Amino acid sequence: MPDAAPRRSEVFADRSISLRLYPHNDLDATSIVDHLCDQAALAAAVGFDGVMTAEHHGGFAGYLPNPLQTSGFQLAAMRTGWAAACPVLLPLRPVAMLAEEVAWLEARFPGRVGIGVAPGSLALDFEAMDVDQQQMMPTFRAGLPRLVAMLAGRDLGPLAGDRALRLLEDRPIPVISAAMSPAACRRAAAVGAGVLFDGGSSIERVRELTDAFLRAGGTAARILIRRVWLGDPPRQAFADQFDVYRSYSTDAALAHWRDDGWICDEDPERLTATLAEAIDRAGATCVNLRLHAPGIDPDAIREQIGALGAEVLPRLRRWWASR
Repeated sequence: MPDAAPRRSEVFADRSISLRLYPHNDLDATSIVDHLCDQAALAAAVGFDGVMTAEHHGGFAGYLPNPLQTSGFQLAAMRTGWAAACPVLLPLRPVAMLAEEVAWLEARFPGRVGIGVAPGSLALDFEAMDVDQQQMMPTFRAGLPRLVAMLAGRDLGPLAGDRALRLLEDRPIPVISAAMSPAACRRAAAVGAGVLFDGGSSIERVRELTDAFLRAGGTAARILIRRVWLGDPPRQAFADQFDVYRSYSTDAALAHWRDDGWICDEDPERLTATLAEAIDRAGATCVNLRLHAPGIDPDAIREQIGALGAEVLPRLRRWWASR
């Protein structure tokens, strides 16, 4: 059986392999946090470079209201590796406040913090925060370049005296932008942000977005998302998760989706080969893997994390190293 040792990777680094973690919403809040930290620690121990969590509110299936705070919980539990709130919904909070919070988390865990942002899409999130959803795109367009600059220690304005932000001039925190259109890719490229592609999109669509990002001069991370399962998959849980995504995704996004978005195989060699082909065709620089779906038991997730670390990650790294 291949071995996978803990490793240290820069946040969103080329050829990095990260894991998206979701709350088990059938549990109480304390147990949810415990599992998020336990799974993050296990992922780092078996060879994942980092972990991500994402934001939605009101107990919406598979998401958290506080992914940046959760990243702090997880980093405290992880011996190595990075954590990123990716994405948080930028229009729901002041950019300067988010920059401060990210910078001070970085001060506690140097070199282990990343951030991703998105404009949002779920009406519940804006209603709960008393924010006009009609303004989400203008707010996002204005906020993204400011966040990138502040997390590089630039254009701090009245926050120029903040000790954590000032440190970032020498060690910027990488920023990722959710990108579901060529315009979103061009916007990210223009400000030096990386891009996170929608996990349900076909490889052909992801490649179009990659090309748009590169043509616009983008040089930061291009993150391919793929949902994977090694072994006999829980297909009903996958179907339920697809229904959740479909409930709030735009028609434009759904037009580029492929089946239910999962890559499943009982053979780790075949699973690795399928992943490698997807990465290659997409032109991605790194990959984010996802396991969770509603109703999947925490023990099954732990088992999958261990299996991927032992059987898939080493093979995928060897493929990447051979290129």
